[in-house]
Amino acid sequence: MTWFESFVLGLVQGLTEFLPISSSAHLRLTAAFAGWQDPGAAFTAITQIGTEAAVIIYFRKDIGRIISAWFRSLANRELRHDHDARMGWLVIVGSIPIGVLGLTLKDAIEGPFRDLRLTATTLIVMGVVLGIADRLAARDETGGRHRAVKQRKDLTDLSVKDGLLYGVCQAMALIPGVSRSGATISGGLLMGYTRESAARYSFLLAIPAVLASGAFELKDAVGQGHVAWGPTVFATVIAFVVGYAVIAWFMKFISNKSFMPFVVYRILLGITLFALVAAGVLAPTAGQS
Repeated sequence: MTWFESFVLGLVQGLTEFLPISSSAHLRLTAAFAGWQDPGAAFTAITQIGTEAAVIIYFRKDIGRIISAWFRSLANRELRHDHDARMGWLVIVGSIPIGVLGLTLKDAIEGPFRDLRLTATTLIVMGVVLGIADRLAARDETGGRHRAVKQRKDLTDLSVKDGLLYGVCQAMALIPGVSRSGATISGGLLMGYTRESAARYSFLLAIPAVLASGAFELKDAVGQGHVAWGPTVFATVIAFVVGYAVIAWFMKFISNKSFMPFVVYRILLGITLFALVAAGVLAPTAGQS
């Protein structure tokens, strides 16, 4: 991997990680379209550490309160009913599905799951799911001629059951094209949460999963094959800087905007990808070793 490739891939990671369009799919497609070798699941996992560092800094006050309350609740049972302490436990509970499936499906994640036909399918299918979830949320928020405005849930209403369902949605993002934020936000909207609450829990839930995945891959992949220490670290730094700007914009965007532009983009990209593979312009395994 060249320094230019690492710069472009780091930029793509930072731009797409927090948007519901799948950063892993875009890293995969950028390499395929440019004729570069597929950066691989390990490179993706490691550069995501950069974007998660942006999450940690952006939500540092929330995270500080959650960690403090969670540790204090270990010794004081009364504090376990505190919202921040409960959120700490719910992030742990929600992280279980992706941890189990990530280890179980490791070989598939690094191989068959990176087939461009599967990526195209997940882009389209999850785009439709996001569109449905977005329309349901909009209907509740605006009401209508014969429908009253419906109050949606916020994070104070989050239960263990909902936390696990969020976790299952996050685990779906192990397949390129699904999108971690897209799947968890869609799941949250379908469970009746507000856009802001769904996005906030999605970002908090991603922190332990991404950091654990990146640390796991560090010992096996960096420095081997075409992924070297220098370019990978450089890409991670680029992803952090760009990712922080994107998350700040996205949290403002979702407060009063629809997800439909992302839905349309996902579906068009998926259809285009299918067409390119069918026409022989791209091989399903383009760029892979």
